[in-house]
This record gives sequence, structure tokens and C-alpha cells, in this order.
Amino acid sequence: MTEPQQQNLLVVHWHDLGRHLGVYGHPDVASPHLDQLAAEGILFTRAHATAPLCSPSRGSLFTGRYPQSNGLVGLAHHGWEYRAGVRTLPHILSESGWHTALFGMQHETSYPAKLGYDEYDVSNSFCEYVVEQASAWLADAPRKPFLLTTGFFETHRPYPRDRYEPADTGSVEVPDYLPDTGEVRGDLAEFYGSIAVADAKVGELLDALATAGLDENTWVVFMTDHGPALPRAKSTLYDAGTGIALIVRPPRGAGVAPRRYDELFSGVDLLPTLLELLGVDVPDDIEGLSHASNLTTTTTEAAEIRSEVYTTKTYHDSFDPIRAIRTKEYSYIENYAPRPLLDLPWDIADSHRDALSAPPSQSPGPIANSTTSSRTPLSATTCSDPVLPTRPRRSPRTSRCCSTTGGRRPSTSYRPNSPALAFPSVIRRPI
Repeated sequence: MTEPQQQNLLVVHWHDLGRHLGVYGHPDVASPHLDQLAAEGILFTRAHATAPLCSPSRGSLFTGRYPQSNGLVGLAHHGWEYRAGVRTLPHILSESGWHTALFGMQHETSYPAKLGYDEYDVSNSFCEYVVEQASAWLADAPRKPFLLTTGFFETHRPYPRDRYEPADTGSVEVPDYLPDTGEVRGDLAEFYGSIAVADAKVGELLDALATAGLDENTWVVFMTDHGPALPRAKSTLYDAGTGIALIVRPPRGAGVAPRRYDELFSGVDLLPTLLELLGVDVPDDIEGLSHASNLTTTTTEAAEIRSEVYTTKTYHDSFDPIRAIRTKEYSYIENYAPRPLLDLPWDIADSHRDALSAPPSQSPGPIANSTTSSRTPLSATTCSDPVLPTRPRRSPRTSRCCSTTGGRRPSTSYRPNSPALAFPSVIRRPI
């Protein structure tokens, strides 16, 4: 294995994919390049986003901290930002001697300079442009270890047919949680068409990495933020909402064997895992757990790093608090809705509203076993949770994506309004 300080990191992330790849059991999806990447690397089968929403999920992936800890409880273009002092993966690697660059999509902030990259180009996030720019960058990469992050807009809606040729509706396998109708098949066919286009561009990017002679000492990470934009998937805490594709290919010269990784993995675990793989100290404020020892071991058995993952939703378009805990055997979801106990036969006209509702639960925690309901609060096991007590707070959405300044500060302790266009879209290193 090469020395950690000599290794590079290439991150490819997509939008709203879930696990819709051939290698994850979707033979109706054309994803040959990512399937090959998985065959050469480590395929994570139980990776889960911390949230089924873009900004909160990405914030955890790049900070190793839960949304309620790093500040990204809601969407960046609705005004949410990282808390002051939160450091990202590019911040940490830049401080450790890596050159860091971003091309394309990011959804963590309205101010890309805050992300800590030495250079970035967020002017266009369609996969063709991103791969063109990143490939040219790799052909003239810095003569020092680097982090190159490439963010694709794909596979986010919409799926215009002049960009993505739909798959054959007859060959589409409709997930069990959706009705098998012509409209659903057509929608999935368009989704799968965008996957095919983006997959081909991943193949081009990996070819550029190899052509530059950099695949011998570069870790390649492919991931998505959360589940697809389908009913019972994105914006829910079901498996289809938080389950994410995650593939890690070691450097060619590392001598790490390809495998399936079946241990539970949370989005907060990515940053500490990558830092340890690169030989960088993990900061004390990181809430995730490193799986690096399992990924580089020569044994077939992986140690249990975590017994459960926590997932959360607080804000999307409005305040909608949901919390969940998932083990390998169970998933408990707390929707914070009244749970009535009714004395039958029951007539709504004869009952007082909420007269027999069960007391509200404030936050989910580890399931002790299958026969007990005793739970440890999430806030006690991970970090402070904003849903305490369970009453709606005012959303910070007083400015929109195209605002310039805006409105008064919302009555929340998290983040002020965020003018989205008050930043340069391209910062490049001197030639």
C-alpha cells in the first residue's frame, strides 16, 4: 500500500439516485461503468444518508456531523447554512497539504467559497460540462496530493428527452412500493435514461484518471445524496428514501481486494473513513465513525462498527419533523403525529379531539430488542436535536434562490437568509 500522504481522492456524487444501479439489483438500469467500478472496489450495501433531503444529507457526508449539529437542517437555497466554525472535508484536507478542487454541483451553501476548496467551478453542473472540465484538470493536476470533487446534477428531475433518451418502458421493473401503471413506467424510464447518460460520463472521467496515470494512487468514491424523487422514497425515512449507493475503489497499487461491505454505514461515517484512509487525523468534533480498518483488512469478516444508523428530516418546503433509527433487523420511524387509542365502537361525534392520544415521544433512540419499547433519546446518543419540544418552529424561508439580500433574520438559532447570487461561480488556481 502506498504511503497515505501520497494518495489522492476523487469524489463523484450524483443527485437523487438512491440505489438504482445494475449492481444493486436493478438489471433494467444501464450502468455498466459504475457496475465495473463496484467490481473493482468495495460496494456498500447498507449505506444510509442522515437525511432524505439534498442539503442535510450532503452536509453530513462532507462534515461527518449530523444536520442538527452542522446547521444544515434544511435546504441551502432556502437560507440554511453551516454553523460558524464547521469544517468540511476540503477544509481539513487543504490544511493537511492536499490541493482541493470542485467542479459542478454542490448544495451545501449559497456561498461556495465557504466550502474550503482551493479552486472551484460551479457555473454548470450537467455531467458533460463537469467531466470535460475535470478531465482537463486531471491532465494537468497539481504535483501534490489532491481532492477532486465532481458533482453531477443528474439524476435530479426533470429528465428532458433532448438530454436523456428514456429506457424501454416495457423492460422497466417497477419497485414494490409503486403502482405498476403506464405513467409510473414512463417516469421510471425517463429516470433510467438520465442514469445511463451520467454513467457514461463517469466512465469518461475514470478513463481520464487512468490516462493521466493517477489511478495507481487515487481513491475513487462514488455516492449519491439520498433516494430517488419518487413517492415513498425521497423525503421519507423509509429504505428507499435514505438508502444510498456508495462505492469506494482503492488505488490500483493499494492491494485492497474488491468486496461487498454489508455493515451499517451512516453518511456521517464517510468523512472520518476517508481521512483515516488518507492518513489524516480525524478532528474531535466529528460525530461519524471510521470504517477504514474494515475496508483495508485482508480478512473476510468485518468488525461491527455501528449497530444502528440515525436518520432525520426537519425542513424541506416546510417544517416536517421525522426521526428514525435503523438496525440490520428493524427500522423505527417517529412521525410525531398523535397516536389515538380508541374505545370501540367509536363515533367521532361522541369523542373529544385527542382525548385518548398517546403521549408524544420526543426523539427516537436505539431499540433495546424486539420485545421491548424502551428507547434512549437520540439527543443523548448523538447530538442536540432541534425537535425538542415537538412544536413547529418558524421556517427560515424568507428569501428564495434568486434573492439578493433579504428580509429580516428568521426567528431561529440556525442560519440567516442566504443571497444565492452574491458569489463568483468560478475560482481557478493560477496557471
